[in-house]
Order: sequence, then C-alpha cells, then structure tokens
Amino acid sequence: MKTILITGASSGIGKATALRFQAEGWNVIATMRDPSGGAELGALDNVHVTRLDVTDANSITASVAEGIARFGRIDVLLNNAGYGAYGPLEGFSTDRIRRQFDTNVIGLLEVTKAVLPHMRANRSGTIVNISSIGGQITFPLGTLYHGTKFAVEGLSEALHYELEPLGIRVRIVEPGMIKTDFGGRSFDFAMDETLSDYAPTAEAMGRLFGKLASDPSGPELVAGVIRDAANDTSDRLRFRAGPDARALLDDRKAQDDATFIGRIKDVMKG
Repeated sequence: MKTILITGASSGIGKATALRFQAEGWNVIATMRDPSGGAELGALDNVHVTRLDVTDANSITASVAEGIARFGRIDVLLNNAGYGAYGPLEGFSTDRIRRQFDTNVIGLLEVTKAVLPHMRANRSGTIVNISSIGGQITFPLGTLYHGTKFAVEGLSEALHYELEPLGIRVRIVEPGMIKTDFGGRSFDFAMDETLSDYAPTAEAMGRLFGKLASDPSGPELVAGVIRDAANDTSDRLRFRAGPDARALLDDRKAQDDATFIGRIKDVMKG
C-alpha cells in the first residue's frame, strides 16, 4: 500500500486530496498546523493526522519521521500548504513579506528537503507541488503571491533535472479558480487609507476576480488532477486543474506580453 504525505490538509485542496487518496486505498499522512482540525480525517482508516507547520523546522522533521514510523515509507509528497498575500507592496511590512515567502517557498523547500533522503534511499518517489495559474500569469496587486508561485514553478522545474536520475519525479499542479477558503483565512490583503492612490487598482482587481471566479471548480477536481500527477509515469511536468486554467494558460502561451496584459487591463476596466 502506497503512502502520501500532504501539507495543509485541514481544508480545501489538501483535505479533498486526503479523502480522495484514502478512498483509493492509500495510507495518508495528513499534516496541518492545528491537528484539532483533522478529526474527520483522523477517524478514517489508514489516515494519520499530525502537526506540521511549514515555517517550523522541528515540526517538519518530527512529522516526516512520525509518518515513516507509522506507515514504513512515503511514496508521494504533496506540497499544498500556502496562502495568498495581495495588495500594494507598500502596504506590507517586511515581516509580512517574509511570512509569504517563508510559507509558500521556503516552507515547501524545507518539507521537500526533509523527505528527500528517504526517497533517495528508496530510489523512488514523487513530489507534487501546488502552484497556480498565478505561477504563469499575474494579476494586479499580487506582487508577493505571484512572486512565490513563479518561484515554485522555477524550483520545481530545476528539481526535476536533479531528482529524475535518482528515480524521484517532480510534478507541478496549476489550479485555476477553486472553491476554497483562499479568500478567507488563506488570504492576506494589505490596504489602508494612506494608500488611496492604489484604490482604483484595487477596485479594478475586484472586478477582474469577480469575472474570473464566476464559476470556480471544486477542490475535488484538483484532488483528481493531483491523483493523476502522482500516478503518472511519463516525463510530464505540469498538470493544469480546471477549464479556466487550461484556457488562460493556453492564451498566455500563445500571446506576447503586450497582448495578454492588454486583455487583463481591458477586463479590469469593466
């Protein structure tokens, strides 16, 4: 029986993926900052809920060791934990900037580093990193979030080269707009009255997101794509999740900067 370790498994994509893999007969190490939120998952067979905060090195080491002790091995790592920081760059303190990169980038790297010795010893394993359409295209006021997701795309592609000879695959999943709590507790928006110069851009961003998120996909759809990525044995690196992701990323690939960015600006104008 194979085992997957999932970060950020308390809700959204992480929880949906834990349920999907458990239903398909996998062992699941469902990690989260507060394990008290994992009661539903913990009640299932072959699911081990444990604490892992991607910004806490000790919790990473402990949860990986705990998962291996429970199930004997880790076949797939899903780096899912993350959140979105949006707003004018001026609105973010240095601490908030670092928190965004510590969670979405450094945390992902630290969890990967913790699992790699195990996978390298086994000469097998798959690492699935959750990126976003925002790892290929950008939206207004997303300097920090897009910066982290562009980083995830780059580091994943580079890791692909260095890990493939060791029998370890790397996969990138790029969801579009998804019905999760991204706009709630997973969203950090910075704007106050001293930054009124940016208010028109913030209003335009609201119109843009309203149109893009008019028919979001469910997290279960992303879980299915993650399942495909985890089981794929080809050389494929990127997996898109959702019809909007496919359409937007195809458009971005086909158009030059001025054309695509011009279209985004047109939508912002309403």
